[in-house]
Order: sequence, then C-alpha cells, then structure tokens
Amino acid sequence: MKLIMSPASPFVRKVRVTIHEGGLTEQVTEHPVTTTALDTPAEVRAANPTGKIPVLLRDDGPAIYDSRVITRYLDATFDLRLYPASRLWEVLTLEATADGLMDAAVLMVYEHRLRPEELWSEAWTEAQWGKVTGALDAIENRWMSHLAGPLDAAQIAVGCALSYLDFRHPGRSWRDGRPALAEWHAAFGARPSMLETAPE
Repeated sequence: MKLIMSPASPFVRKVRVTIHEGGLTEQVTEHPVTTTALDTPAEVRAANPTGKIPVLLRDDGPAIYDSRVITRYLDATFDLRLYPASRLWEVLTLEATADGLMDAAVLMVYEHRLRPEELWSEAWTEAQWGKVTGALDAIENRWMSHLAGPLDAAQIAVGCALSYLDFRHPGRSWRDGRPALAEWHAAFGARPSMLETAPE
C-alpha cells in the first residue's frame, strides 16, 4: 500500500501515527507530495476527486481517502482495536472533536498563507480560534477520563491536533487553563509514534 501524504498535515499525521502504533510501517510506503488548497498535484486529484490528502492507495481495491476512513480501514484490516465496540460512539465523537479542532486550526493557517494580506479577516481567524478553544475546553472538562484509558483512535486524533497547535500556532498558548490536557499531551507526545512522525 502507498500513503500519499505531506508531513505537515495533522490529518496525515493521524494516519501515520496509526501505522506506527499498529506496526504497519513495512506494509505502507509513504509517498510525500507538495500540495496546498490552491495547488493540487494531478496525482492527488486522480486518487481523490476533492484533491485532499491523505490518500491510501490499496493493492486490492480503489484508493480510499479522508483520515477517518483510512484509520478505520487499517483498524479493520489489521485488527488494531483502535475502535473498540464497547466505546465506539465515544471514540468516534472524540475523534470528530479533534478533527474539527484541526479543521479550524488549518483554516487559520490558510487565511494568512493563501490570501493577500489586504484581504485577511481577523474576525474570521478569531472565529476559527473560537472553535479550537471550544473543542479544547470540552476535552479538558469532559473527556480526560477517556484519554486516560487504553489507546484508541480518538487519543491519536487528539494528540495530533494538539501537536499541530504547537507546530502552527505556538503563540496561542492553548495549555493555559487546561492543566490536565497539557499533562496528558506531554506524555502522549513522547510516544515513539509521535516522535517519529513529527513535522520538521
């Protein structure tokens, strides 16, 4: 299998961490591409009509895409047990919370990287940050017991989301007022799978 990816994407990192945690690095070859929301390589668009990464090219079927689809596929194919039936809806909901956080954080980057400065909207940027802080507060106040449990896909998503904030928004101080989440992330970020997939 081949993973079309860019190391800076938090959605790609979710898949890469899943691959490392599942011991699948020999089964999946990484294929880095340079892509932005304004410039999609033809090979990405050929594999995913929306032009987004990550995309997993399978040996025995058509390409699949969207990080949640890929992680579910890897989990089901290799019995990784990252979506346990007894906690499935909680795992999916927390994963969706982390993905929503990442969506908003990525849009903040796009606003300043892909639009001319005279068109920047600080109101838009702060509205996106409001979505980030809403997700952070929900995790701190309602999900810490889940994060303390056995490794699952939601924990991977949260870990990658928080690390993306450190990578792209270091001045935003997401840890302020969230001591439990900050402590959890310090431990989770030290996992070999996180260290091996950290963007440069």
